[in-house]
Amino acid sequence: MSLPKELYPSQDDLLYEEELLRNSFSLKFWWRYLIARLDAPFKKRFIIYERTLKALLGSYKLWHAYLREHLEIVQNLPVTHPQNENLYNTFERALVTMHKMPRIWIMYLLTLTQQKLICKTRRTFDRALCVLPVTRHDRIWEPYLVFVSQRGIPIETSLRVYRRYLKYDLSHIEDFIEFLVNSSLWQEAAERLASVLNDDQFYSIKGKTKHRLWLELCDLLTTHATEVSGLNVDAIIRGGIRKFTEEVGRLWTSLTS
Repeated sequence: MSLPKELYPSQDDLLYEEELLRNSFSLKFWWRYLIARLDAPFKKRFIIYERTLKALLGSYKLWHAYLREHLEIVQNLPVTHPQNENLYNTFERALVTMHKMPRIWIMYLLTLTQQKLICKTRRTFDRALCVLPVTRHDRIWEPYLVFVSQRGIPIETSLRVYRRYLKYDLSHIEDFIEFLVNSSLWQEAAERLASVLNDDQFYSIKGKTKHRLWLELCDLLTTHATEVSGLNVDAIIRGGIRKFTEEVGRLWTSLTS
């Protein structure tokens, strides 16, 4: 299919086209061409980008700029619009050579997250974690946890992701406990809280004291006693009474309720 006339190089483009005939693998000349055509329709810039990437497929600068412009084009379009599929394909093409670049992955992942494509998003997060070195995983895990904490994400998916994350960084177990409580998963929330309290090496990144964590566990056990099994509730609360004498009244009340 032939291109519309307006997409062909114009008279004003000849200077850049001649430079590129002599220096077709020069990022400087291609970039100069793109800058000069900032006001051109995206379709024309799209053609220039595609030509540029044929010559410089491994350029992070080009891929990043191309994807950023493409994102601006689709940001107000419905998820079902064909342009979105074109965008996904462009990201996939970029990742063939840019798979070690966390920023490209993050751009892709945030786009999928915003569009609420649950399966595709989860698989893409997992691909990013498989491909990137462990030293870069922290940049992927942060948006991954935001994704699985959204409404509409199957609870089993969220649990699997959080449990995997704790193998990577156990210091964020309080976030997982908070997620369990918010999801009304009282059994595992109680078990995780109890394990934290039994860990003498535990340090709360949220600044919570052992005293406060004990009270949270006691409140959880007494409020949801019928939904938590396998823990010796009496022993836990009596242990709290021995440790935190200033809370004796409250803990005895919990024990008798």
